[in-house]
Amino acid sequence: MGQSRVPSGMKKDLMNLLVMVCRIFLGFMFIYASLDKIMNPEEFAKQIGYYKALPFGLENLLAIVLPWVELIVGICLIAGLLVDGATVLSILMMLVFILAISQAMLRGIDITCGCFKVSAESDSIGLNTIIRDIVFLIMSFIVLNRQERKFEYLPKSD
Repeated sequence: MGQSRVPSGMKKDLMNLLVMVCRIFLGFMFIYASLDKIMNPEEFAKQIGYYKALPFGLENLLAIVLPWVELIVGICLIAGLLVDGATVLSILMMLVFILAISQAMLRGIDITCGCFKVSAESDSIGLNTIIRDIVFLIMSFIVLNRQERKFEYLPKSD
């Protein structure tokens, strides 16, 4: 008996849908993650300092720059502007976040994430935080490795 195969047109449509869902989800996630940090840079700088991974003084610079990068990446992913660049930045941020959380856990530092909220009620770091960021990383790679550039403006020339 022959195997039933998914028609190539349908497979392409499903992949395009997956890419779009990943783009929109990541875009809204980055925008949401940036808002509280933009509104409270001093608290975010404290959260960064708790990781004990940066030289003193860089926390403030990162607390000012990172939320705006997250906001711009989110807007670009949703609007379809410079998607390749936004996705590369997304991948780099996820890798740095995974490394920062991992080193804090390995060193036994018990802190809140500071990922979406900078308040004390923020989620504590743990394996679930790393797994969540790995899922976001995979979603970013799905967007970067897309075959078609649907609903994009200023795409990379092929």
